[in-house]
Amino acid sequence: MTAVEPRVSCVFVCHDGSGRVLLARRSAGARDEPGAWDCGAGALEFGESFEAAVAREVQEEYGVRPLGIEQIGVRNVLRGDPVDSHWVAVVFAVRVAPDGVTIGEPHKFDALGWFAPDALPVPLHSQCGETLELFAGGGDRRGAGAGDRRGAGAGCVGR
Repeated sequence: MTAVEPRVSCVFVCHDGSGRVLLARRSAGARDEPGAWDCGAGALEFGESFEAAVAREVQEEYGVRPLGIEQIGVRNVLRGDPVDSHWVAVVFAVRVAPDGVTIGEPHKFDALGWFAPDALPVPLHSQCGETLELFAGGGDRRGAGAGDRRGAGAGCVGR
């Protein structure tokens, strides 16, 4: 019998430093929840640092290099009943230049948008809301207004 183990995902909320967040709408080819808006994420590769994984995934998904990367939490993500997906999501806030952003993986995403926290699109991916709440908790450092720093995180996993 093969042992099933959790996977590690680097989840990231890209932002412009002025309070807006970048979300991608999942296309029909996405692994789950097509049509839902989501933040970015990708699996940590063997031997890779968290920061290197985030930089690689931001480049792959959005075609830009991060201007700043901040770890903002960790979440144990269990999906399904019974559980059929288990991820340890390490969550990051990533500042990017808005004018360079493009869809880098059209087989996974069919639209990108910049949104204010009070004007988010619907539907959101089932895991994304908690990540955005975590991001909002550190907003004083990212131009989104004051907020408390929360130690526990969330993730937009499932790519």
